[in-house]
Parts: sequence; structure tokens; C-alpha cells
Amino acid sequence: QVQLVESGGGLVQAGGSLRLSCEASGDIFRINSMAWFRQAPGEERDLVARITSGGTTNYADSVKGRFTISRDNGKNTVYLQMNSLKPEDTAVYYCYGNIARVAGPYFYNYWGQGTQVTVSS
Repeated sequence: QVQLVESGGGLVQAGGSLRLSCEASGDIFRINSMAWFRQAPGEERDLVARITSGGTTNYADSVKGRFTISRDNGKNTVYLQMNSLKPEDTAVYYCYGNIARVAGPYFYNYWGQGTQVTVSS
């Protein structure tokens, strides 16, 4: 069993900052890439930022220069530092991990339950 648990969402004024955290736990053998996605009401779930096990990152154009993804491999945790937040960043943010379990050789995709981020104007 593998679980991803997010924390750090909330309500913030435009221009403010939030830091999201996501810890993966369970019978984890290895974690490949981790990422943050977001989904606004009536919209599809979109990639916000991704980080590989080696630390290579990529970002959606809409968040470049404002958001920073990082990870602590020893803690199986990924972070998303969000600065200069805008009302259009309002969404449910989901953590994603491509994870291999101890019991088997294959990598599977796992998702957190989501955390709400609301940016007021």
C-alpha cells in the first residue's frame, strides 16, 4: 500500500505565498518522478510542475518564475513553493508520484487526495 498525503493549502490574498508538501509513505521501493497537478472547477487536471529523481524540473508556462518544485528523497517528500499567487491559481492541487513498491518491479502512478488553494483578489 502506498499513500500520498498533501498539506499546506489554504486561502491567501493575491501576491501572497503558500508552500505545499506531499509525503509518500508505505511499502516504497523507489520513487521516480514526482509532480504537482491542479484542477479548477470545470477544468481538466493540468500539470503544474514535475521533478525527476535526479532533480530535473519542468514547469507549466503559467507558473514559471513564481513556483518552485523541490524534493527530499530521504523523506519521500515533494514540495511546491508558490509565490506571487494570482486568483487564477485557485484550484485543487494534487500530488503525483511514479512509484515502485517493494513487492514488485514495476512503477505505478499514485495520487494524493488533493488540497484546496484559494487566492482572493
